[in-house]
Amino acid sequence: MANSTKMIKDGETQKLAKTKTKSLPKSDVKKLDMSKTRAKKIKHSYAVKDAENALLLKLKDGDVIIEMFPDSAPNHVARIKELVRSEFYNGLKFHRVIDGFMAQTGCPYGTGTGGSGKKLKAEFNNRPHKRGTVSMARAMMPDSADSQFFICFDDCDWLNGQYTVWGEVTSGMEFVDKIKRGTGQNGMVSDPDEIISMTVVADL
Repeated sequence: MANSTKMIKDGETQKLAKTKTKSLPKSDVKKLDMSKTRAKKIKHSYAVKDAENALLLKLKDGDVIIEMFPDSAPNHVARIKELVRSEFYNGLKFHRVIDGFMAQTGCPYGTGTGGSGKKLKAEFNNRPHKRGTVSMARAMMPDSADSQFFICFDDCDWLNGQYTVWGEVTSGMEFVDKIKRGTGQNGMVSDPDEIISMTVVADL
């Protein structure tokens, strides 16, 4: 049986047309969405009790997980989540850091003089100020907390019952320990470290 395949001569060969997708500008190229399975794995890798009430705090040295206490400070937790979801904390400085005590952040001016503009009624509770505790900074008046908070490096029992404890570092405390310290009694920091980002774990 004769072979019916036609041989193409050299002169008859044609170049394939270039694909149009290669010439598309980057802005027109659709990015692939992360699969739900992969997103779920990333979220579960943080092993939090309640993803809606846990924060991922990204620092220069690594990731920190803060689990919040909506049962002890519901209004503070709700406000913190509101600020986090508006990206309020991203880029803010750890302006006051005292070795053996705490690292404070949350001031939009980086000086400890500002906030978000919304004062919170105190929700003092029985949770102790210990290593890893996340508590609300305030002025002299009890109901003056706004957006500034601090993370304790060590146990600080003298603060118990006077500041609103709303969370606790459950992973990454070794990265909190590396936050740049301030000098002097007030602990103000020159060229301070900053929050790279804060995210509610449920939103990852």
